[in-house]
Amino acid sequence: MIDLASILETATAAARTGGEILRRYFEQGVTMRDKSAAGGKSYDLVSDADEQSEHAIAKLLRDAYPTHELLGEESLQGGDAGAEHLWIIDPLDGTNNFAHNIEHFAVSIGYYENGRPRVGAIYQPIHDCMYTAVRGGGAMRDGVPVRVSDADSLGRAMIGCGFYYDRGEMMRSTLAAIEECFSHDIHGIRRFGTASLDLCMVGCGQLEAFFEYNLSAWDFAAGALFITEAGGQITDARGEPLPIGSSSVVASNGHLHDAITNITRRHCPS
Repeated sequence: MIDLASILETATAAARTGGEILRRYFEQGVTMRDKSAAGGKSYDLVSDADEQSEHAIAKLLRDAYPTHELLGEESLQGGDAGAEHLWIIDPLDGTNNFAHNIEHFAVSIGYYENGRPRVGAIYQPIHDCMYTAVRGGGAMRDGVPVRVSDADSLGRAMIGCGFYYDRGEMMRSTLAAIEECFSHDIHGIRRFGTASLDLCMVGCGQLEAFFEYNLSAWDFAAGALFITEAGGQITDARGEPLPIGSSSVVASNGHLHDAITNITRRHCPS
């Protein structure tokens, strides 16, 4: 059986390596490009920062584990999601925050074995904050164990959400779900723009729940394990298990999962 302690050490080293590249570009400035030429949206951005971060992370992982498969947001999208040993990489989660000089962005790296998450590392480089999780070993923030909150009603909840790039039906579905959440007297809605860190906030007890109707595997691969190891629950918006691929995502402290998925299921876009 593979040594998860070594995997974690490699994952955190890779996250820091990518994070240092992002930090340098963030401080010195970088030109963002939109992906519209490749069929994307003009507000779906990419830069040399995320491309170089992914390249450096991939090199470190391939040097350490040359037989493992890599799946990532930029140049690694052809990776085999069904591989026995799979690393799922987001070299810059929160690209639009990064582009607008907002410090809330991260590197996210998840290691999966035979389709199951085993190790996760999420690094916020500007504040030098590392979130880690190991299957059966709990969730940590900078080496300190964390747990989800104990709130047991929506009336005690702060809820995070995300908006996919779609500005049509999916946006309207998200807004409808938010409106219904407010009808339950929640404390508030927060939209920070970096799904991996939003999931960490649920795991750390800062948010009681988070939902978004479309995320890629690299957005939640590491955060999904962080949630469960912190005592929470994560599914798609209908309450079904998450795939290794694009999906809606709902994460919670566990106590509120049925309540929040009842809302997200009702408004889930077709």
